[in-house]
Amino acid sequence: MRLTELQESLRESVRRTAAEKFGVELEQVAAEVPPRTDLGDYAFPVAFELAKRVKQATGQKTNPRAIAEELKAALEAEAGVARVEVAGPGYLNVFFDRAALLAQLSSGSGSERPALAGKVIVEHTNINPNKAAHIGHVRNAVLGDTFVRILRAAGNEVEVDNYIDNTGVQVADVVVGFMHVERMTLEDVRRLDESLPPERPFDYYCWDLYSRVGLFYRHGNAEAKEDPELLRLRADTLHAVEEGANATAELADYVSTRIVNCHLDTMGRLGVRYDLLPRESDILHLGFWQRAFERLKETGTIRFETEGRNAGCWVMPTDLHAGTDEHDADKIIVRSNGTVTYAGKDIAYQLWKLGKLGADFYYKQFRTYPDGHTVWVTTSDAAEAAPAESRTPFGGGRKIYNVIDSRQSYTQEIVQRGAAAVAPEVGREASVHLAYEMVALSPAASEELGLELSPEDRQRSHIEMSGRKGLGVKADDLINTLEANAAREVESRHPELGGDERRETAHTLAVGALRFYLLKWTRNSLIAFDFEEALSTQGETGPYCQYAAVRANSIFRKLQEGEPAGAVEVVRSAAVGGESVAGLRRVFEGENGAKIWSLVTTAARLDEAVAQAAELEEPSHLAKYTFGLAQAFNIFYNNKENSILKEQDPTRRAALIVVADLVRKQLTSALSVLGIEVPARM
Repeated sequence: MRLTELQESLRESVRRTAAEKFGVELEQVAAEVPPRTDLGDYAFPVAFELAKRVKQATGQKTNPRAIAEELKAALEAEAGVARVEVAGPGYLNVFFDRAALLAQLSSGSGSERPALAGKVIVEHTNINPNKAAHIGHVRNAVLGDTFVRILRAAGNEVEVDNYIDNTGVQVADVVVGFMHVERMTLEDVRRLDESLPPERPFDYYCWDLYSRVGLFYRHGNAEAKEDPELLRLRADTLHAVEEGANATAELADYVSTRIVNCHLDTMGRLGVRYDLLPRESDILHLGFWQRAFERLKETGTIRFETEGRNAGCWVMPTDLHAGTDEHDADKIIVRSNGTVTYAGKDIAYQLWKLGKLGADFYYKQFRTYPDGHTVWVTTSDAAEAAPAESRTPFGGGRKIYNVIDSRQSYTQEIVQRGAAAVAPEVGREASVHLAYEMVALSPAASEELGLELSPEDRQRSHIEMSGRKGLGVKADDLINTLEANAAREVESRHPELGGDERRETAHTLAVGALRFYLLKWTRNSLIAFDFEEALSTQGETGPYCQYAAVRANSIFRKLQEGEPAGAVEVVRSAAVGGESVAGLRRVFEGENGAKIWSLVTTAARLDEAVAQAAELEEPSHLAKYTFGLAQAFNIFYNNKENSILKEQDPTRRAALIVVADLVRKQLTSALSVLGIEVPARM
């Protein structure tokens, strides 16, 4: 049984009683968790709303406390309820039957969570395929991946897309670098790629080349303006890349495909993976924009301007004001020279994701993960497409989440409005911008990663990155440093471990530290990453939560074989009136007993925490819950009264085993939804 099932049963009892006794139909029943278990396990303030509704319907004033007394009788008749107290002017405080609920929770069973109708699409990562991923990309990927896990845990079918802008200006700049700075052909680039050392792979090489191209446009002077003549190389290259079927486009395809593979390797280290890689080149070649353009004109969503500063442009009139000349109330969708803005392209792509474009990609396999899961990539060539029956359908989501930083909020609002105007049946609520703020580094972390800081920089709260200026930290360098720091800590604690086990443990700790650090902050928080803080086993960190789970697991390694199963039987027998029922109830008496029961109910609320994180679209909610559960378990573990291995009373020992087992399973599950594994030891 799940705690959420009991809570829903209680809410249904309130709805039923309200209808039968007072003639009031309640669509929603407000409920809350009291701050302390001595105030109850579940509370209803509903008597006040009922009194108001009854007066509106009959004109008669009814005392909320009298209504609460009627509800109390109904709630006390529900299985799993020990008693109900009416507090103050009409609050209902419900106290669960602790012995019975612990026995039900120990079974680990419950009704199957119903699958929600319709597919949800989450698009995240979306790194320009022109150089190595950096720390900012990691926040996007971890946030998106965790939200995918949360949605799936809440019963959703989820498709994970990673949009590849393989025809953008960033790719064109790297191609300019290879062709006009390095003077290389496609074959030269292939040979270079094969000869690069492991410590400086292809995406690292392109990282440096991208910075050099910026200087190339300025004739090597970082302070100079870009030379218009040299910038024509970018424009010509970009045009050739978009056109396709030429040597420049072939080089761009090689560069972008190789770097996408590098990005997937990087994100794979963090447990992040995808279902589909939609490519911008295929959106262009399959005419998605032209189809969307006609729909936008047909629905009157955009209009052609004949005068003013937007003369010759197609614009989408809105009431939005971003406060800059670039973002005015009339958003330009097609410029006067005929080029389409990012917002225009994104509207077309959003309509495909919603299944409202009336067109589709072709698809081929890109790579397969070790567990057999395949990542697909779009193609515009029907000849290389895989048979439709070899894959699940893509696109056509009932709701779309775009994980993009908050700087793109205005454009995302335009996309949301444009898609809803063309397809009003899905509405604006079908398109969600999952925005987040930037991630930077603490000065200490910056210096540890080799960045040179001025005395003024060392006094700053954080150091911002700039990829175009070459001031940035590659994601793999960040992960490598975390793993190295974790490995030193593991070696100091467990010198007996072999190299492979030490590296595996260090990797698990590093990933847990990084993911939790990026997730514990709300999405609108600016993050300044710090190695020492992230890897600490004290405070609100991933390793602290992992350590709690490791501690719990260590108890069960020391128990006799079969003892956990035997403990469950003792608790179940006692809960149904066995001779040890009094002993089981005493476990939850007194101050320490109240803390143990609070630990049980906290562990049992994992489903609720997941559901709230999904509803609020805020993964930090689940991270906070996970830390709270780990903290509560550590308090339980450190209390000598709760020493399982030394406990002689068989009923109390059984109850403590069941409690610890419930907590370790729920804590492990919560960490898993956050994308964090539990190491064997720490």
